[in-house]
Amino acid sequence: MRAVPLTVTALAAALLLTACGGGDDSGSGGDESKGAGTSAPAGGACAAADLGQEVAANAAPSAGDSGNVTVTLTNKGEECTLDGFPTVELAADGTSAKVAEDEAAEAQELTLAAQGTATFTITYVRAAEGGDKSLAVKTVKFGLPGASADQSFPWSYGDVSLKSEKVPDATVSAFQSAGD
Repeated sequence: MRAVPLTVTALAAALLLTACGGGDDSGSGGDESKGAGTSAPAGGACAAADLGQEVAANAAPSAGDSGNVTVTLTNKGEECTLDGFPTVELAADGTSAKVAEDEAAEAQELTLAAQGTATFTITYVRAAEGGDKSLAVKTVKFGLPGASADQSFPWSYGDVSLKSEKVPDATVSAFQSAGD
C-alpha cells in the first residue's frame, strides 16, 4: 500500500518540475540567472549601439535652482534588458565628475521590446557661472549596465554646482519604462 502514495507523490513532483521549467537549462524558464552569465534574460543586456537617444530638459533658470534632464532611449535592435542605473559622468574641460545614483530611486529590471523606450533623469543644481563651486559641463557621458560602450550628448544647461571637489550636486534616476 505504501508504494502507491510514493509513486503518486513522485509523479506529482515530476509534473510540477516540468511545469516550472525544472530541467530546462535554455534560460527560457524565467529570470533564474540574473546578470551572472554573458547573457541576461530577454535577449541580454541592451547595447549602446542599438539604442537611439533623445534628450529633453527642464533646465534650471538660475544659480541655486534645480533642473532635470531626461534621456529617452529607443531600442532599435532586438529585445534586450536594462537592469539598474546608468553610469553618468559630467565632463568639463580637462576634468569629469561622476553623478551619484538617486538614493530614493529603486532599480528595476526593464525588458525593452524592439522599438520600446525607457528613460532616466539627471537632476542637478545650477551653479553661478565660473564660481568656486561650479563645474562648467560641456558633455555628459553615460553607460548602460552590462554594456561596454558609452554614449554622450552635449550639455547646454549651465554650470553644475559642486558639493565638494569632483562631487556634483546631481543625481541620476534608475531606468523607467516610458510606457509604450
